[in-house]
Amino acid sequence: MRVVGMMSGTSYDAIDAAAADLSLDGDTLVLTPLGMISTGYDDDLRADLAGALPPAGADLATMCRLDTRIGQAFAAAAVRADEELCDGRADLVASHGQTVFHWAEDGRVHGTLQIGEAAWIAEATGRPVVSGFRTRDVAAGGQGAPLVSIVDVMWLRGRPGVPVALNLGGIGNVTVVPGGPEGTGGEPLAFDTGPANALIDAAVRALAGRNASGEAYTMDAGGALAARGAVHPPLLRRLLDDPYYALPTPKTTGKELFHLAYLRAALDSCAPLPVEDVVATLTRLTARTVADAIRPFGATEVIVSGGGTRNPVLMGWLREELDVRGAGGCAVRSSDELGLPAGAKEAYAFAVLGWLTAHGLPGTVPSCTGARHASVLGSITPGGPGLRLPRPPATAAATAPVGLTVGLSNSNLRCS
Repeated sequence: MRVVGMMSGTSYDAIDAAAADLSLDGDTLVLTPLGMISTGYDDDLRADLAGALPPAGADLATMCRLDTRIGQAFAAAAVRADEELCDGRADLVASHGQTVFHWAEDGRVHGTLQIGEAAWIAEATGRPVVSGFRTRDVAAGGQGAPLVSIVDVMWLRGRPGVPVALNLGGIGNVTVVPGGPEGTGGEPLAFDTGPANALIDAAVRALAGRNASGEAYTMDAGGALAARGAVHPPLLRRLLDDPYYALPTPKTTGKELFHLAYLRAALDSCAPLPVEDVVATLTRLTARTVADAIRPFGATEVIVSGGGTRNPVLMGWLREELDVRGAGGCAVRSSDELGLPAGAKEAYAFAVLGWLTAHGLPGTVPSCTGARHASVLGSITPGGPGLRLPRPPATAAATAPVGLTVGLSNSNLRCS
């Protein structure tokens, strides 16, 4: 099956669409990457989206317009991905959409909202679309995140030691895959570590002004600002005191907590700082909180993906924090080294999740999301006339207690 996986993360800077051929080889799901395209939101749409996200409020008219416009943007990206990456032969589109709210209180997730109406994608492409992935896991008592954990478990199970998958998007998340043959070292675990790029981006947009070409800064490209700054210890201590970091796992968070107003409240507690020092402190915060989250599990390797991999200061400080904080034997490498492009891994993951849904297979690992049971995720919007979905694999159970235990149990995601 040829699947286009699509998502826009918590940085809401672009829609990533990755295409893959997916097929079963025994109990192994074989993923052959076909490439990725990235399409930025236009300036007006991005500004309107930013103005509607927490802590700002948005009325129903605003949300309706955003849902439609983002759906249309996803549709245009899907058409392009089908034509450019699949030669017009995609079988399925899997769309994560754009998260606008993740309702987490008292250690529980009560609801989650992703917008970008799938009907626009189905109408434009003529392909069936799987969307709304997170809600079913929440309904089953889970956190609805990190949903890529099932892909990480399939992918990394059987590697020596204790591999950890780390994604550095707006929010950082990890999947810990226990060691031992066939994962006998225990159940896998996944959770959000806290902000990765979210606070860094917020600081840059609010404080850095414009570059020599007159363009507004949107991110710390290449870690240039952090490299010129100095970490401010009192501000770092204030940020590290946030109760989120001490919560038990599984846990999730987002820009509902880690946003510009949150940062401004922390900055008000200290004297005015140069933007370089603020960015350096926030970069150290990300490195420290990720290292603290990983250290207790005895990780032997950390396989990193997401936009944060393009920040050499962040990556260098992450290695330093892991070494200083008792994980010096832990190798840190990009997911590119294992066959999944670091900038496209999550889009490929949603292609896999779409494949699982289309085959009637669960797309969650309860020990990773905290759900009562594994669930088949999402809703399916038909493309052209009629709806034909593949039969579930003969070796897969209709329901499985943990992820893909029976049919795709103990399998790996292979990239070729």
